[in-house]
Amino acid sequence: MKNLPLFDLAIIAAYLVAMVLVGLYFARKNHSAAQFTKASGLIPGWATGLSIYATFLSSNTFLGVPGKAFGGNWNSFVFSLSMPLAAYMAARFFVPFYRRTGEISAYTHLEHRFGPWARTYAVVCFLLTQLARMGSIFLGIALSLQALTGYSMQMIMIVMGVCIIFYTVLGGMEAVIWTEVVQAVIKTFGALLILYLIVEEMPGGVSEIVTIGKANDKFSLGSYSLDFTQSTFWVVLLYGFFINLNNFGMDQNYIQRYHTTASEKEASKSLWLCVWLYVPASLLFFVIGSCLFAYYQLHPEFIEAIKQKVALDRLPATASAAEVSRLIATLQPADYGDKVMPHFMVTKVPPGLMGLIVSAILSAAMSTISSGMNASATVFTEDIYKRYVNAHVSDRKLLTLLHLTTVVVGLLGLGTGLAMIGVKSILDAWWTLSGIFAAGMLGLFLLGLISRQTKSHEALTATAIGVLVILWMTFSSNLPDEYSYLRNPLHSNMIIVVGTLTIFLTGLVLTKRKGHRPESTRKISSVTQ
Repeated sequence: MKNLPLFDLAIIAAYLVAMVLVGLYFARKNHSAAQFTKASGLIPGWATGLSIYATFLSSNTFLGVPGKAFGGNWNSFVFSLSMPLAAYMAARFFVPFYRRTGEISAYTHLEHRFGPWARTYAVVCFLLTQLARMGSIFLGIALSLQALTGYSMQMIMIVMGVCIIFYTVLGGMEAVIWTEVVQAVIKTFGALLILYLIVEEMPGGVSEIVTIGKANDKFSLGSYSLDFTQSTFWVVLLYGFFINLNNFGMDQNYIQRYHTTASEKEASKSLWLCVWLYVPASLLFFVIGSCLFAYYQLHPEFIEAIKQKVALDRLPATASAAEVSRLIATLQPADYGDKVMPHFMVTKVPPGLMGLIVSAILSAAMSTISSGMNASATVFTEDIYKRYVNAHVSDRKLLTLLHLTTVVVGLLGLGTGLAMIGVKSILDAWWTLSGIFAAGMLGLFLLGLISRQTKSHEALTATAIGVLVILWMTFSSNLPDEYSYLRNPLHSNMIIVVGTLTIFLTGLVLTKRKGHRPESTRKISSVTQ
């Protein structure tokens, strides 16, 4: 890290060594698959809650949210406002359900309801979601550390990927949770420190930030019109509710946490602790983005330097000066929002504090990636290996398989991050990908949970129709102009909403139609079966 003072390097090194030592400490107790996947159910509820909060507060929040607020307004904060309603649904229905079944995998229930195809489909969707999440987070690390160190984004991702894989494999779920408790504190303190430094550097202080923000409509939550083709208040609210319902009700990252506590009550408490911490914490990052916007409004010369860097990153090395200038002229705040906070850190954060802030960014990334790796390894062993290869594998071999799968998932997530280099907005990329993959899972799960009369073939038909709708909404924008009337008119955040409702409602309609068939038709059908 050639651009950082020795003291900052020492702080970062101490943080990384501490994370590895935590993994080594818990490796002493990590001798069974149950210990690796759910820490034997002995984690206090408050620690699990901080762990879930740390998983939510990823580098997508740390870097992506200020970038979104800089380039736009607080519209994306509506996502956080949807969390309490989703948490209520989860605490009321999902937590008791998972605690009662005792299944470590979130997807075993789908096989009980609809057969092996449903379980396998959900597992594939989950694993794709995790790769998208880990890839976007690796990208967030690289964006910030490249500005601070001068090293390539590829090298940064590889070095950090190896470190995260190492301590996750060593310590299992217990190491993941306790490191996330520490990381939750570090990343929150880091955000407060950044906010303080921005306000200190701002001529006129808070009042000037508010004045500039109001003049540029930076505090708006978006339009309240019922327009679902734009990112309005209602579009983000619906998206947030469905995504958070998927997180709390279907995502293995969170379902696995419900089994780490001693009781159902403790599990519910951990869920609510996450919500009450994350909502104000996410607001803090929107405030940071608005403060950065105000600061750079008064220092436009820095914006030109950022635009220059973005243009050089996007264009090939052989591009002429005229080509660079033309691209710079077209760049809007939304195009370089993710670059603004790293630039401020490089130019304005004093030596000694940089190490703390970099450690906070690292912790924001490491907590979510390590959690995703552990959850993905658990799902693979429970829902694929034990289901299709060897249901009676010994505990020792299962633990070895968990270790191996954790490494493979970590490497795949790293590869996804490398492939995502160059995306315009980390947060937009993650929201789009998560909406695509999560829609099918949530719709199928709700159908199985709510409609007890729906059988396998009705669920399969509904899911097939839902997947076709999701594919159309995702890719129809690429249709030629002569087929523009076939393009999806809705905003991309509506994919999870429409996809989920399509599967759920189609399943209900098919079930109802079957229930209203004439008695003679049902008898004939039963005989032919």
